[in-house]
Amino acid sequence: MTFINVVSPIRERKQLEAVKGYLRGKNKRDYLLFMVGISSALRISDILSLKVKDVWNGKKPVEYVDLNEKKTGKYKRFPVTPNLNKAIKEYMAEFDGQPDNFLFVSRVGQNKPITRQYANMMLNNACDMVGISEPFGSHGMRKTWGYWAFKQNISLDYISLALNHRSISETKRYLGLLQEDLDNIYLQVNL
Repeated sequence: MTFINVVSPIRERKQLEAVKGYLRGKNKRDYLLFMVGISSALRISDILSLKVKDVWNGKKPVEYVDLNEKKTGKYKRFPVTPNLNKAIKEYMAEFDGQPDNFLFVSRVGQNKPITRQYANMMLNNACDMVGISEPFGSHGMRKTWGYWAFKQNISLDYISLALNHRSISETKRYLGLLQEDLDNIYLQVNL
């Protein structure tokens, strides 16, 4: 039997802040990528396709990011949170990209975004550096958003909508809540 390498959300606030701090001190582009990922519930393909104009109006961060998701083709809009706003400002203070340039531009090639592989490697390295042993990767950012939304008592209906899932049960499986619930049932029965 082959097991798929499933990524996990970051479940501890202290670990989440440690990853932010590590990336912020190392590379503002990678820090912003992480902040967009944990603030938006976007898939990595949508994050990497963002252009400067999608988050920056030339003087300050935009209020909302609008796009059509690559996988579903569905329209998605999310507000730029105060923490994301701050990360955009810090990055734009160092980055002089033109409005049509990719936001997460690679150092290789002319106006090309970083690759999904680089994003996965960078995120896994950051997690390793702060002592997170579970597999993370780029999809872990999306799961982290969903997990923390759930922990803040946001309805699974809304989380499911934000993640563009077909059902609440799909969202529960996605966030690992079914397994967590099952583990708690076993502990409660305790025969």
